[in-house]
Amino acid sequence: MYSFRLLFVLVVCAAASGFAQTSSYTDSTKPAPGFSLDNIDKTIDPCVDFYQYACGNWLKNSEIPPDQSQWVSFVELDERNLDITHGILEKAAAGGAGRNAVDQKIGDLYGSCMDEKTVNAKAVSPVQPELDRIAAVQDKRVLIEELAHLRLVGGGSLFNFYSASDLHNADQVIAYIDQGGLSLPDRDYYIKDDPDKVAMRQHLVEYATQVFTLAGQTPQQAAHSAQTVLVVETLLAVYSMDRTKRRDPKNRDHKMSRDEALALGPNFYLNRYFTAVGAPNFAQLNVTNPDFFKQVNGVLESQSLDSLKTYVTWHVLNAAAPWLSQTFVDANFKFQQNLTGQKEIQARWKRCVNLTDRELGEALGQRYVDLTFGSEGKQRMLKMVDALEKSLAEDIHDLSWMSDETKKQAKVKLDAIRNKIGYPEVYRDYSSVVIKSDDLLGNVARANEFESKRVIAKIDKPLDRKEWGMTPPTVNAYYSGSFNEIVFPAGILQPPFFDKTMDDGVNFGGIGLVIGHELTHGFDDQGRKFDPQGNLHDWWTEQDGKEFEKRVSCVADEYSNFVAVDDQKLNGRLTLGENTADNGGARIALMALEHMIAEDKTGKEGRKIDGYTPQQRFFLGFARVWCEKRRPEVARVRVVTDPHSPGKYRVDGVVQNMPEFQKAWGCKAGQPMVAENACHVW
Repeated sequence: MYSFRLLFVLVVCAAASGFAQTSSYTDSTKPAPGFSLDNIDKTIDPCVDFYQYACGNWLKNSEIPPDQSQWVSFVELDERNLDITHGILEKAAAGGAGRNAVDQKIGDLYGSCMDEKTVNAKAVSPVQPELDRIAAVQDKRVLIEELAHLRLVGGGSLFNFYSASDLHNADQVIAYIDQGGLSLPDRDYYIKDDPDKVAMRQHLVEYATQVFTLAGQTPQQAAHSAQTVLVVETLLAVYSMDRTKRRDPKNRDHKMSRDEALALGPNFYLNRYFTAVGAPNFAQLNVTNPDFFKQVNGVLESQSLDSLKTYVTWHVLNAAAPWLSQTFVDANFKFQQNLTGQKEIQARWKRCVNLTDRELGEALGQRYVDLTFGSEGKQRMLKMVDALEKSLAEDIHDLSWMSDETKKQAKVKLDAIRNKIGYPEVYRDYSSVVIKSDDLLGNVARANEFESKRVIAKIDKPLDRKEWGMTPPTVNAYYSGSFNEIVFPAGILQPPFFDKTMDDGVNFGGIGLVIGHELTHGFDDQGRKFDPQGNLHDWWTEQDGKEFEKRVSCVADEYSNFVAVDDQKLNGRLTLGENTADNGGARIALMALEHMIAEDKTGKEGRKIDGYTPQQRFFLGFARVWCEKRRPEVARVRVVTDPHSPGKYRVDGVVQNMPEFQKAWGCKAGQPMVAENACHVW
C-alpha cells in the first residue's frame, strides 16, 4: 500500500514554512489529520511502550470507518485528497464551454463511472465481446494470442509481460516476462493449509461460481468452472517464487536471448504472444523466474483447452466485475470483504475518483497540483532533502564497521540520487485515449490499452529518467534502485507528514523521517546491490558485505519475534528492507534536526514546547504518522504479503534500537524500549 507508509513506499519540507493552499478547497474539505498532544496517553510510561504512550488516546478515540480496512495517517490523508479530487472531477464532468481537453478526459471517465443507471442497464454486455472471443478459440496457440490481447486491455492472466531497465545496463529498457495469473494475494493461499488459507480458497470458489452464473452459466456449470479455476491457479502457485526470495534482485536476474526464453516453455508460444501484443522484435529479455515457465509449460500441455479457456474467462470477468452492473459489483465486494474486513463498500464517487487516478492519473494530477501545491513548495522540499542527504553522508562517514573504500563508493551513490518532488516535469499525454461519457468499461479498456502499449513501446529504447511511478495526488513516497531516485508526490506533503503550523521537531519526525527512510532504501538489503547508475553491481568489499549482512540479520531476527496478528509473527526477512529504512531514516532525520538546533544562534530551536524537548517532539511526530488500527482480516493478509511492519512495530521496533530515544526520554537499561542487543545498520 505504501512504499514508505509506502507504498512505500512510498517527503519533506523546511519545518518553519509550508505550502500555499487556496480556500477554494480547504473550506469545503476535511481538515488535515495533524499532530495533537491529545493523542498521547500519559498514563503509559514511554520507556515501557512508546507507541501506546504516543498513540494511546488516538487508539481509544478513533474508529475504522466502515468503508475502510484500516485507519492510519496515510488513509486519513487519502480521504482528504479524495475530497479535493472529487471536487475537481465533479466540475470537469459537468462540462461547459470552458472545459479543455484534459478536463474532458477526466470528466467523462469519472462521469461514465458515476452513471450507474447506464452501467446497470448494460449488465454483462460490455464484457460479452471478450467472452465471445475466448469461446471461439479452437486451439491453444490462438488462446495465447487472446492472452496477448487481454494483456493490452487489462484482463490478462497466466504470466506478466512488461518493460523495465536492464539490471546490468540501467540506461536501457528491455523486455521482461514473469510469473503471474493468481486471484488470491499470494501463493501461500493456494499451497498452505492454515485455516485462513483454506477458507480463502473456498471463498474464491464461491465467488467464481457466482460470477460465472451471472455471466450466463448454469449453477452446475458455474460450480465446475470455479473448481477448474482453483485447480489451474494452484498449479501456477506451486511453481511461483516465494515473495521473500524475490526480494533479492539476484534471484530475478536471468537475462537471456529470445530463443533461450522460447525454449523454456514451448507451450507458451511466446513468439505468437510477442507479435500479438505489438512488441518490437527484441533479441534479449529478462525472465524473472525461469522455473515458472519451465514447469507451467507442462501445465499448459496437461490441461485441456476448455479448462484453460475457463481460466482465462474467469480473469476477464474478475477484472471487469467492479465496473459491471450492481450484481457483479456486490459479488466482487463480498469476496474482497474476506480479505479486508470492510463493513461496507466505498461510496461510488470514491471508487470513481480512484479509477480516474489509476487510469488518467497525470491528467487528474495536473488539476490537483494546480489547486494544492504552492509555487514555493518544491524548493522548500528540496532544501529539507538536502539537509537529510547531508546527515546520511555524515552517518556513512562515521560508520565504524565500513572501510574507507566502501564509504567512498557509498558517498558517490548518495550524491547521484535524484530527487523528484511534487509532480513530473512533463505530464503524460493522454490525447490519443478515447473517453466516452456513456462507456465505462470501454473507457477502462482503452485507457489500459494506451498504458500497455506505452510500456511495451519502451522496449529496446533508452530509459526515460523523467518518468514517475506514482501520480501527484498519491499519499506515498518511494525509492527506485534502478533509477537511483527518491520520489515524493504532492499528495503526501501535508499534515501529519508536514505541517506549516508545527515546530521543526514534529516535522522532522514526520516528513523528515520519510525522507530519511527513502534515502536509506538506497542502502538497504536490496538497494545496496545497485550502483549509482542503477545497475545491479556489487560495489562493496567482501568484508564490508559480511559486516552489513551481520547487522541486517540482527534486524531480521528482532522483527521476526514481533506478533503481528493472532499467533502469527512477522516475517523479518520479508520486512527487512522497510525495517532497515525505518531505523536508518529515524537516525538520519534526528541528526538533521539536531544540526538545525546546534546552528541556531537564537536558541529558539532548542526550546521546549508544551513541556517537551525538540527531540521528544520528534519522536512524538514520528509515532503520530503510525497510529494505526487494522481489521483482523487485512492484518492476516498483510503478515503474508506486506513488506512493511504494522504501525506499532514501525515505532517501537525503531525506538528500542536508538540510544538517542533513550536519552531523550530518560529510559534505563532493562526497560522494554531499551533493547539489550540493539540493532544498528545505518
